[in-house]
Amino acid sequence: MALKLMAILAHPDDESLGFGGTLATYAAAGVETSLVMATRGEAGRYGEHPRGSAGHPGPDALARIREAELRAAAAILGVGDIAFLGYRDQELDRADPREAVARIVHELRRTRPDVVLTFGQDGAYGHPDHIAICQFATAAVAVSADPSFASGDGDAPHRIAKLYYIAWPASTWAAYENALKRLISVVDGVERQAVPWPDWSLTTVIDTRASWETVWRAVSCHESQMGIFARLKDLEPELHQALWGAQSFYRVFSLVNGGRQREADLFEGLRG
Repeated sequence: MALKLMAILAHPDDESLGFGGTLATYAAAGVETSLVMATRGEAGRYGEHPRGSAGHPGPDALARIREAELRAAAAILGVGDIAFLGYRDQELDRADPREAVARIVHELRRTRPDVVLTFGQDGAYGHPDHIAICQFATAAVAVSADPSFASGDGDAPHRIAKLYYIAWPASTWAAYENALKRLISVVDGVERQAVPWPDWSLTTVIDTRASWETVWRAVSCHESQMGIFARLKDLEPELHQALWGAQSFYRVFSLVNGGRQREADLFEGLRG
């Protein structure tokens, strides 16, 4: 039986920019990969046009555009299943927690992954939607195996073996910010910025060098957002490889392995 990997994320392009190397690498190795996306990114920019400006198509049209971009990127990455939770971009932290968790549990029970990936508790750079999906996904993984938790007609409980948070060390943040820009989030008038994970806290580092060109092609599908990513087009191959050539994670829990030895495989302890 094939191993299964699911990423539970907030916005279209998270799957490529944040998790693309991992998704592509495991899909190429025969792992069944899936995505659960909380929103369709309708509150974002459109090219050079900010939300509400004359050149912006409006939130509903942008949602359709970004869903199509996501599906194209996912096809390149080898993702076999995509589900949308239907929440509004920039409003995920105001969703009803019981409802959001139940929707995620439904997808976990439908797809039945072995390993789940999501954002860390810091939301990468404090983004409220990233923090919210971390909280909802973590709760959903915890209750998915509980037969008393209702998530949909016919849903059978499912136990996830391993949960990971993506964990960018200082070297990865430096590569991102050199290639793009300083990543910040302003919430309630307070500026939040990325805080790198210490190298010693990384439990898992995946070699994704063989997938960097695939990741770049997936990132390029998000044309509506390329006003932000335009600088990536001019990067030398070695700088692209620095961006997409390794991905690091924090193992939140595992039912099959543990300890302080660093993993090189998300499925360590699960392979026969």
